[in-house]
Amino acid sequence: MGSDAAAELGYRITKAGLAGASEEELLRDFCQGALEAGVGISRAILLVDTLHPVHEGHVYHWRDRAPAEITTREYGRTNRGGEAEESWRKSPFYRMLQSGEDLLLIGIDHPDYAENTIVKELKDEGNTQWVILLDRFNEAGTIGELDCLFSAFSTRQPGGFTDDQVAKLRRLAPVLGLAIKAVALGRIAGTLVETYLGRDPGRRVLQGRIERGITDRIEAVLWFSDLRGYTRITGAAPPDQIIPFLNDYADAIISSVEEAGGDVLKLIGDGTLAIFTAPRLADACCAAIRAQTQAFERVRSLNERRNAAELPVTEVYLGLHVGEVFYGNVGSDTRLDFTVVGPAVNEASRIAAMCRSAERTVLASSAFVSAADEDDRLCLVSVGRYALRGIERAQELFTICEAEE
Repeated sequence: MGSDAAAELGYRITKAGLAGASEEELLRDFCQGALEAGVGISRAILLVDTLHPVHEGHVYHWRDRAPAEITTREYGRTNRGGEAEESWRKSPFYRMLQSGEDLLLIGIDHPDYAENTIVKELKDEGNTQWVILLDRFNEAGTIGELDCLFSAFSTRQPGGFTDDQVAKLRRLAPVLGLAIKAVALGRIAGTLVETYLGRDPGRRVLQGRIERGITDRIEAVLWFSDLRGYTRITGAAPPDQIIPFLNDYADAIISSVEEAGGDVLKLIGDGTLAIFTAPRLADACCAAIRAQTQAFERVRSLNERRNAAELPVTEVYLGLHVGEVFYGNVGSDTRLDFTVVGPAVNEASRIAAMCRSAERTVLASSAFVSAADEDDRLCLVSVGRYALRGIERAQELFTICEAEE
């Protein structure tokens, strides 16, 4: 690879990274450029850690098959014991992290890695050598687990890579790494805001809606739920059971809301505030009922498992309401919350609290019933008029018949 070809490839990758190309596109373009410049790459691997509540990182594979093939997979935690951690500690990547090396050349018959899965695959595909490059970040450039980037290239050339080819890959890998890091940081930002703010609020924040006081007036279905007997249960439970208890029930509720198209805006102890929106308000009501059905089914299954393990169980109290709210940024110049505010939000929480007195697990307002489609109204049954704390007039409340069976 001549200096002009190397400079052109570096320029192409830099421009693609600035334009927002994906990791797969960047790796494909890099490998294609290297091939065009005479570097006989047969396979490439990128190993990129991330900051995610579930996954530790991503691995990207490129192969020179016709057409060139790229695969992507996520990998879980490698520090929690078991087969995954054992395999990681035996890998050449782990060796480089521990030794401080930034370049490792591995002959395909190297005895130290004879049992390594990737080395076996490379050998079966006719490769002769594997070169692994490690680019480390300093403390200021580290985000969570994203503290370095591995790039590995193999070749079928007899005798392996030439010294000149290795030198060129070593010079160009940081260009690819910088572009990949830019994409990874964008993904991390999206993951963090959606994890902590919710999907729709997260998207809005990343689109630039971060000024205090910027809100939209919207009409939405409001979901407010909490757990029966939460204070009593957590007061009696061992401290190390409280967080798993909350996580179990929160997972059942949040996953059901999100699968039905809702957005969870806030977790307040055992309480969950969510909204459902749609061009037709009736469709949002239908989505909320669908989420309720799924959530209660999951809670029933969860209670069976927890009972079998002799762990405390509970039920969900849910209030559903429809109203106009302000949706956006509320707070100070330096600490904002993206949420919904307005009397309708307070009313939804009061309806949920009334479940205890009404001895129902679900209560919906008359406004919710009025907004629902006729088919959905068939499952909504009046339980009488109730005075809600802080609400001027008593109102008729309804329950969902299937929820009470």
